[in-house]
Parts: sequence; structure tokens; C-alpha cells
Amino acid sequence: MTTAKIVFVVTSSRHLGTTGDPTGVWMEELTTPYYIFHDAGYQIDIASIQGGDIPIDPRSYKEQGENPPSVDRFLKDPQAMAALQTSLPIDSIASENYAALFLPGGHGTMFDLPDNHALADRIATMLTRGAIVAAVCHGPAGLVSAKFEDGTPVVSGKKVAAFTNAEEQAVGLTDAMPFLLETRLRDLKADVHTAPNFEPHALADGTLITGQNPASSQAVADLVIEALKRFTATPS
Repeated sequence: MTTAKIVFVVTSSRHLGTTGDPTGVWMEELTTPYYIFHDAGYQIDIASIQGGDIPIDPRSYKEQGENPPSVDRFLKDPQAMAALQTSLPIDSIASENYAALFLPGGHGTMFDLPDNHALADRIATMLTRGAIVAAVCHGPAGLVSAKFEDGTPVVSGKKVAAFTNAEEQAVGLTDAMPFLLETRLRDLKADVHTAPNFEPHALADGTLITGQNPASSQAVADLVIEALKRFTATPS
């Protein structure tokens, strides 16, 4: 097993704002990267905004055999499920211990990732030292408050992908969101690249790696693996 470590930072938000509708992490966006990293030999920690039990969006999994393979595997994996139920609080995470930070999506991220100072600080710190920060679907909501020491948003001038306004409209949740992620990223001067609704789309700009939707989870994780090989080969 490689000594390089990856930390997932996952939403703790259980409800879509004031609607009362359940939300949480979108399973495929957690489980597919998790096993790509796990099977490649990387050490993995799972953290969340509050720590403890991580809510799962009930729309993101079905009966066994009806899910993406990684979701079924995760649901039957006692060690993985235990890590999901006993996640580390973001405040306890020392960014220097990790080669990569990964932000899975799910609509819950829109409510507790954007204004979390501990997360924003760790993202900026890791990008500054050349470590990898990756996010998929609504995971880039965690990027919007992160700034470098000079006050520049970490996404400014960067090629990024995220859940698009058109996709939000297609799933009928535009009005339930506190803001539209694509719009916010553009407001921060990100160079947002989009693909047709729900088609896989991932890209890297330096060590910032992003993907558009759940179908992009594997592509994002594959780009992270490529970046990790370069990162761990570079003398610190």
C-alpha cells in the first residue's frame, strides 16, 4: 500500500434547506472514487463537515443489484460503511497529512460546504503546496469560498466542471438551491466547461480536478490517480 493518503470531505446536511426533503451525499460520487483509490493501494480517510454519521441521499441507491457496482460493493463493505458512520470532523483534518482531498457531491453539499471556513482553508492550503483537490457534481460547492492568501478565489481563471444550471433545471431542484453552482463559479471568474446533460465530463487544471455529474465520478478519480503519481514522485 502506498503511503500517500486521500481524504474525502462529505456533506453533513440532511435536508434540502427549509423544504424538509432528505438529501446527503450522492453514493456513486463517493463509492466509485473510493474503490478506485482503495484498489490502487491508497490510504483513505472519510471526513465530513460535522463529523459522525454521514447522510446518504435516498435517491442515490436502490435495492442490491440495481445500483452501480461500486454502490453495491460499498453497502456490503462493513469497513467502508463504518467509516461513513464515524466520519472525522473537518476541523480535525490536518491538510499536510494528505496528498489529495476529494469532494463528492449530492445536493447536501450546497448547504454546508460553501461557507465552511475550515474546508476553505484546507483547500487553499493544499492547492498552494501542489497537492490535489478534486470535486464532482455538486462537490465544487466546497470550492466557492476558498481563496489564496492574496484573496484570489482558487477557481479564478481555472478550467472547472460542475453540475450545470441545465442539469439542475432538469432534475427540478433549481428553486430549492441557495444558488446555482455553475452561475456562482462563473461569478468567481472560473472558466466553466460544460457537456450535454448527464454525460461524463471531467478535466484537470493543474492539481484542481473537477467533474460535472455522477457519471463523471470515474473520470475524475482516474485523473486524480494520474495526478497522485506525479505528486508522490515529486520530492517535497
